[in-house]
Amino acid sequence: MYELWYAIVALMLTAYVVLDGYDFGAGALHLVVARNNVERRQVLAAVGPFWDANEVWLLASGGALFVAFPRALAAGLSGFYLAIFLVIWMLILRAVSIEFRGHLADGLWRSFWDRAFAAASALLAILFGAAIGNVVRGVPLTDDGWFELTLFTSFLPQSPVGILDWYTVLVGLFAFVALVGHGAVFLAGRTEGPVHDRSRAIARVVFMALAVTWPLATWATHTVNPGILGALPERPLAWLGIAAAGGGLFAVFVGVSRARPLVAFLGSCAWIAGMLGATAACLYPVILRALPDPELSITALNAGTAPRGLRIATGWWSVGFPIVVLYFFILFRLHRGKVVAAREGEGY
Repeated sequence: MYELWYAIVALMLTAYVVLDGYDFGAGALHLVVARNNVERRQVLAAVGPFWDANEVWLLASGGALFVAFPRALAAGLSGFYLAIFLVIWMLILRAVSIEFRGHLADGLWRSFWDRAFAAASALLAILFGAAIGNVVRGVPLTDDGWFELTLFTSFLPQSPVGILDWYTVLVGLFAFVALVGHGAVFLAGRTEGPVHDRSRAIARVVFMALAVTWPLATWATHTVNPGILGALPERPLAWLGIAAAGGGLFAVFVGVSRARPLVAFLGSCAWIAGMLGATAACLYPVILRALPDPELSITALNAGTAPRGLRIATGWWSVGFPIVVLYFFILFRLHRGKVVAAREGEGY
């Protein structure tokens, strides 16, 4: 049961990154791909039906972690207190920016919220990337399973560590670029005209850069946590994730070069999901790696709920998860195709 729920939590977090990731990327890009009010409303119309539904995956992932591994959730909420509040404020700012922008037909008002939307989206991508970097690198867990982190120390991924060091910043920036590319292929599929053309051009450049920097990010991960690549030969699911990521990256280039935006978007989804899935498979059973003593790590085996509770939770999850998937299928089905910017007074 512990292996199953580790996989369930990883699946739901991956779904959140893939789905809300294109929202972040589109938001971070919209000042670049949209040059006037009509074009910016076109970007907002593209993400408008999805952004709030996508954020529910973050809450659901937290709920799954609470049900299955409450000790890990408690330690993480306490140790990442500052980072979590930064994320919450950015999520609020992003939502407010989307909703408030159209309340006044004033250029200064719209410009302020446009920039707030772009900044919040970009910072969220970087913050979530840095969070993944912290989990991979490790945190200073004590004997009783708690930790606290300052913003930074020596900027080296060695004890004593902070939230930010060269590795977590690198992962944060890599995540930002990855989600910018993800958002670009999404906008290329949802828009027409200049926004489509700029998004497609950006996607081509960004994914070329990602293809080059992916091995560098992998090397940096091996430097701070050699156990990840060391576990790779014995983890077939990790090899499946790597294959999905490689195939997805190839699909992106095919989709962008041949003007097939759906292929490019699905390829981007597979690339992100494959990378996260391979990382989770190599980390198992570790949820929070301890530094400097890995023996103190919080794992799926020492932090899990009693098996009976997990069996009950599995029953409920097996009912709820297909319903959520069906909801998103209907949502994407209803809002498929190209978008048109709403007229003044008709929202985004």
